[in-house]
Amino acid sequence: MSKTAQLDKPIPRFSAPATGGQTIQSENLKGRAYVLYFYPKDSTPGCTTEGGDFRDLYAAFQQAGCDIFGVSKDSLKSHENFKNKQAFPFELISDEDETLCRIFDVIKLKKMYGREFEGIERSTFLVDASGTLRQEWRKVKVKGHVEAVLEAVQAL
Repeated sequence: MSKTAQLDKPIPRFSAPATGGQTIQSENLKGRAYVLYFYPKDSTPGCTTEGGDFRDLYAAFQQAGCDIFGVSKDSLKSHENFKNKQAFPFELISDEDETLCRIFDVIKLKKMYGREFEGIERSTFLVDASGTLRQEWRKVKVKGHVEAVLEAVQAL
């Protein structure tokens, strides 16, 4: 089995540190659907807007039996500050070693101010209650994105 998540296949097992002193393990998430949304950096405009949209629709996701986790390479300390400042009701996963980023293939070559660097391409993944990847969104544009994800969750 490849170490990369593939549509309609069980996702590779993972374990990662998260806010609230938690360790998120794929095995412990079975029984509920969940969304992993990958974003480039805490407290930046697009990432704050996207997190806020997930926060604002969090109750609807919960009602649909779906948990939400934000993922970036920022430290737990940075995540705790971001989560508290924005009042996110969900945990943020710190992927400093890029393990989850590699499983979901979200590290891409990016260009900014004329320089190239590797970074997270804004992407979202929907995993069903059995641990199978059901849908993915890549190169996400923030506006309207969370609503589209919620519709997919409700259609599971």
